[in-house]
Amino acid sequence: MPAARPASGYLLTLGAAALFAVNGTVSTLALQAGIEPTHLTALRCTGAALVLVLVLGVVSPGRLRIGWREVPFIAVFGVVGIALTQYLYYVAIGRLPVGIALVFEMTAPVFIALYVWLVRREHVRSRLWLALALSLSGLVLVAQVWQGGGSLDPGGVLAALTAAVCLAAYYLLGERGTADRDPVALTAWSFVAAAVFWAIAAPWWAFDAGELTQRVPVSLGSLQVPAWVLVAWIVVLGAVLPFWLSLAALRHIPPTTAGIVATAEPVLASIVAWLWVEQVLTGWQVAGGAVVLAGIVLAQTARAATSTAVPETVPS
Repeated sequence: MPAARPASGYLLTLGAAALFAVNGTVSTLALQAGIEPTHLTALRCTGAALVLVLVLGVVSPGRLRIGWREVPFIAVFGVVGIALTQYLYYVAIGRLPVGIALVFEMTAPVFIALYVWLVRREHVRSRLWLALALSLSGLVLVAQVWQGGGSLDPGGVLAALTAAVCLAAYYLLGERGTADRDPVALTAWSFVAAAVFWAIAAPWWAFDAGELTQRVPVSLGSLQVPAWVLVAWIVVLGAVLPFWLSLAALRHIPPTTAGIVATAEPVLASIVAWLWVEQVLTGWQVAGGAVVLAGIVLAQTARAATSTAVPETVPS
């Protein structure tokens, strides 16, 4: 095994976060072009499944072997952890600024810490309560609830928070799944499960392939590109490549550290969305986001037990 190089781990994690951040705006453009969240999710999951399985099939086909007893777990992991998380995220960014949707979704570590304390009866550090207080108060600022009950779309907020719960399930199931499974193969098969789910829930044969050939303005002067270019970006640079970067980072830094570094994603996503599609956040929302991220960092370190994590593949 190569020697751990923490600096490489930080750079790899930041690289993955940056790709996810850019992908949030790319996905927003695809949604604005008229591609439904169900179809965009199906395209992302199916495309990522094909790439991951093909690459593994060529490089190390033995890693793809699974037993029938593993199928139910992989099905739940893929449907809840990937298919639903991604779909709910797309619903959220269709109604909310990308950075705000990510702030809500990335509260998943708070749900994880509460779950292991309430359900698993694990010991958690007292900082969990400060993390919870910071997260809740930060979300109040982000939502600006004093403005007629809130300045954000309620449906978008609900979708983002539900995505956070699904993302928490992804990491909790991943702890169990990677204990005796190859994380690369597990992720590849989970994308397959997500693709099969969407083939049933939103059949690909009902999708008008003509939508992929229409030219879409990308808010860069008068530049327009075919919609399939955006989808290709979402699959390769928004799913497969950041997954490999996240996986490589875990060779150099612990999962908790990687999770803390990955909180840079909402910040980067907000900057990209501001520069690219002029999504402007208020001062209260920026301050609230900073408070929430502080709570997330505390929640990441609230568990006393060392946990195993799967690479980040879901956000943006």
